[in-house]
This record gives sequence, structure tokens and C-alpha cells, in this order.
Amino acid sequence: MSEPQPPRPRAGHRDGSRGGRHARSGTEPVTARTDLRLRAILSSCGVPVFAAAAVFFAWWASTSHSHSSPSDTLLSVLAGVCALLALFAAIDLVVIRRRARERRARSRP
Repeated sequence: MSEPQPPRPRAGHRDGSRGGRHARSGTEPVTARTDLRLRAILSSCGVPVFAAAAVFFAWWASTSHSHSSPSDTLLSVLAGVCALLALFAAIDLVVIRRRARERRARSRP
């Protein structure tokens, strides 16, 4: 009779205890973390810049003619892309805030 083996990590998870997309494949550190302060700075700058660019391109598209250069379609696409980037930056700020709160809660005794 064989000895019981410890449970194996689930497929697609790094160590079986936390969710992850890919199994560890090499020398990356187990405890690697992103620099939350830098991400917060970049996202804080990105939200107003991309939101303002989206408003500007939307305004420009609404005042331009269909045969002008750049076309109103291109300007509308640029406005949409900028709005999407502003949304991603805002979501990133929410994630950063949540992770910082979790980190503070873990560090308290």
C-alpha cells in the first residue's frame, strides 16, 4: 500500500493556496510585489490627463466636419480610447487603495 501524498497544488496556481494565472516558471521571487506608490502616482496623473484628452477629442469631433482632417470618426475613436485609459487608471487607483488597506491591516498586531 502506498503512503498518502500531500495535496498537490491546483493547476494554474502558484502554490495552490492563492489564485494565480500561471504556474511559477523560473527564478521570479515568490513574494514579488509592485511598487504601489509609483502606480498610484502614475494613475493619479493618468486619470485627469486622459479624461481631459477624452473631453477635448470629443469636443473636437463634435465641431469638425465629416470631410475635415482629421476626420470626426478618428477623433471620436481617440476620445473613446482616452476615456478607456482614464477608466483603467481609475480602476487601478481603487485596486491600489484596497491593497494598501490590506497591507496596513496585516502589519497591525
